[in-house]
Amino acid sequence: MRRVLAVLAATSALLLALAATSCSSTWPRRDPTGEVFPTVTGESLAGATVTLPAVGAGAPLLLLVGYEQETQFDLDRWLLALDQAGWRVTTFEVPTLPGMMPRLFAGFIDGGMRRGIPQEDWAGVVTLYGDATPVARFTGNDDPLPGRVLLLDGEGKVAFFHDRALSVGTLRRLEPARDALPPR
Repeated sequence: MRRVLAVLAATSALLLALAATSCSSTWPRRDPTGEVFPTVTGESLAGATVTLPAVGAGAPLLLLVGYEQETQFDLDRWLLALDQAGWRVTTFEVPTLPGMMPRLFAGFIDGGMRRGIPQEDWAGVVTLYGDATPVARFTGNDDPLPGRVLLLDGEGKVAFFHDRALSVGTLRRLEPARDALPPR
């Protein structure tokens, strides 16, 4: 019994050390408006490989980026507000999880998201693990709680950026930014 406890203690200590040393880096929050979004590839909860921003095929694209689970509340509010406003631009939720630990637990994390998100919405959720770092650098992730809202033009350039919680005023600024984009 002591041997089992010793092995469990050693394993726990190793996992804690691994978690502490393999956490991702953080980058300061920044406004990337006018810059081209990095090309990254993730997998939707429906199992499809998705390359951003290429999936937009030259059309505007809205990305709702989240760096931690608690961001989901903010992103859900955005999705509801966009739906009520009659939003008609392809939109993806993009859970962005840099670091080795999230990659090790990707199946567990994605399974948890699938349990909390209706199956009909799975194609609109693209999780980034291996390609998460370029996005974290692009928007900054040192305050991960608020989601990052990025409206990309047809060339992948950020036409609108917001990194605070949803407000009606922000939604009202997003719509003219969308309308100013050239048609596809």
